[in-house]
Amino acid sequence: MRESKRRRLAEKGWVTGSVKDFLGLSAEEEAYIELRLKLADGLKTKRQSKGVTQIELAQSMKSSQSRVAKMEAGDPTVSLDLLVKSLLALGTSRKQLAAIIAGR
Repeated sequence: MRESKRRRLAEKGWVTGSVKDFLGLSAEEEAYIELRLKLADGLKTKRQSKGVTQIELAQSMKSSQSRVAKMEAGDPTVSLDLLVKSLLALGTSRKQLAAIIAGR
């Protein structure tokens, strides 16, 4: 958030902070959520760059399109294992997977 916007909100009595502060997350919980979101975003980016639809990915994994949509949205019901398997199903290399996790 821009500093000018933060100042205007503070002047009107609003409190700003991070999601970690708002939800009272530990450093480990915050890291876990960030990892999940990076993998979800990486999955969507990789799928789109390969020109694969959610339906096609779902069929290759013997899953459903709605499950793929949940994976890409970072739904908490989706395991990290499934996110990684999906990325590997799209041909993601270990090096590319590491780059997704590192946020590069």
